[in-house]
Amino acid sequence: MKLLTQNTKLKNTSKALGVKVMNFGIPAYKSASGKLTCPFADKCVKFCYARKGAYIWGNVKPAFEKRYELSKTDQFVDAVNAEIKKAKPNYVRVHDSGDYYSKAYLKKWLEIAESNPDVRFYSYTNSIEMLLNTQLPDNYDIIFSDSGKQVDLIDHAIHRHTKIFSSVEDLQKSNYVNASKTDLYATKWFSDNHRVGLVIH
Repeated sequence: MKLLTQNTKLKNTSKALGVKVMNFGIPAYKSASGKLTCPFADKCVKFCYARKGAYIWGNVKPAFEKRYELSKTDQFVDAVNAEIKKAKPNYVRVHDSGDYYSKAYLKKWLEIAESNPDVRFYSYTNSIEMLLNTQLPDNYDIIFSDSGKQVDLIDHAIHRHTKIFSSVEDLQKSNYVNASKTDLYATKWFSDNHRVGLVIH
């Protein structure tokens, strides 16, 4: 089972920027057993791209389930570290599907980041309170999603956050950086603008 993969957007991002971006995903919103994997999701559940299309075809959905089950074990950190050593990504997007479902799980990702200081990690997340109370290493970046249950905790003046737009024109008029096609434009390493725009798809 591969732990790190590349969706179409990250393949295009890698090609556009000349870097290797890979992602780690678990089931979107709920696992097969009914456990919440996106505990603070709200409006985003209705239009979540990770609950349709290629994300539910063939062996993709079972692979997310296997990664989720592994993430709950003591073997998870070593397994991801081994995969990083093998795949040699420059950037890892933690969760193209799913979210930080517990403090213990988040802690595992911080251990992984600290073990791989030359790799940069980033996430979009609705687990805002948890992340606001967490000290992140320099090689970790968080983008708060604007459609979860904790959206009121986002300080739009200072926090890196997303906003969904219906068109590129509306996005640009609002002075948001467009990360719709090139995912790394959402991160601190590629944009000083903490306002991250995504065009709905």
